[in-house]
This record gives sequence, C-alpha cells and structure tokens, in this order.
Amino acid sequence: MYITAEVILDVESRFGKPAEIDFNYEMSEQEFDMVRASQKHGRAHDVTLFIIDNGKIIVIKKPMYPASAYRPPSGGVAPGEPFVDGALREAYEETGLVVSLERYILRARVKFSHGDRMIDWTSHVFAAVPTGGELEPIDTHEIVEARSINVQELMGRIRRALLSSGSTGLRYRSDLTDAVIPKLIEQGFLAGPSDQL
Repeated sequence: MYITAEVILDVESRFGKPAEIDFNYEMSEQEFDMVRASQKHGRAHDVTLFIIDNGKIIVIKKPMYPASAYRPPSGGVAPGEPFVDGALREAYEETGLVVSLERYILRARVKFSHGDRMIDWTSHVFAAVPTGGELEPIDTHEIVEARSINVQELMGRIRRALLSSGSTGLRYRSDLTDAVIPKLIEQGFLAGPSDQL
C-alpha cells in the first residue's frame, strides 16, 4: 500500500479527521479476482467523491452496470502522485468536472474475502464541489455516463438497483452511500428531509 500514514495525516490536517467504519464482504471468485486485478503496484484504496452541486450529487455509470445502477465517482491515486492531485484527476476523468475537495468525511476499512483469500481495502470518502468543467465523462472507456441526481433518487431507485444487481461490489457502494449521506446532512453539505418540506 503506497498511501502512507504520513500522507493521511497531511490530508487530515487539510480536510479534517474523518469518521471511520468497517465493512466485511464475502465475494464470488469472479468479483474477488476483479478487485485483485485492480491492485496494480499494491493499490489497496480508492478515493470516493461525493460531488455536491446545488443540493444534488454527481454519480457515474460504468459499462457493466445494470440499468439504473449509478454511484459516486471513485478511483485510485497513482504511485508517487500527490493524494489531492490524484483525487482531482479522478474526478475530472470520470465526470468532466474540475472540483475542490471540501471535507474528509469517512474512512471505510473493508475486508473482501473469497474462501481463505482476503483483500484489505480502504475507501477515503470526501465531500467536494464543482468549480468548473462540464458534466461529461472524459474517460469514456471506463465511464459511460455521469449525471446529477437528488438524494431521494440516490437513496431510492438507485439504491434498489445496486442492491438487486447481485454484485457484492455494488452492494458495498450502496452500504457506503448509506453511511455517508447522514454525515453530509449533519455537516451541512446536503439538506435533510425536514429542510426540503
């Protein structure tokens, strides 16, 4: 893992100390091998961005996702790349937006397993806001659509699509969103249900 404790301390000093949560998932062999294949250079992390634009959240769709399945963008910091630069690069590649990181919201430690094989993974989750660009994926090989949705759609129709997909990875993305949305509301990044009446 090439994101060191020193890097994380620097990120926390700039964007705040996040809440922490642990998840455990048993995966099919195919899904486990897909995660393993993403671990180039020993990668064991992603940076997930809840990009909030006028009270809506930016989500992306990958080519293999079922209908109605979207999730917030995420990606890896490259070896030797400054953490923030990597996060901003991934945001631009997946959404076409130039963003500003606002707050380090959540650090999710995840154990993905298949039988006796195990992968320790960390998702670093940030609130971000767009500062430029246009909502259109740049990396069209990996991302087929980026769109802006409201919280009700994310936690309703899209959540149901993720959970019914049969994909453990998409279930994790749904569970991660379930953990993040209340924190975004608590910290004033999104309006709560009572604020929308």
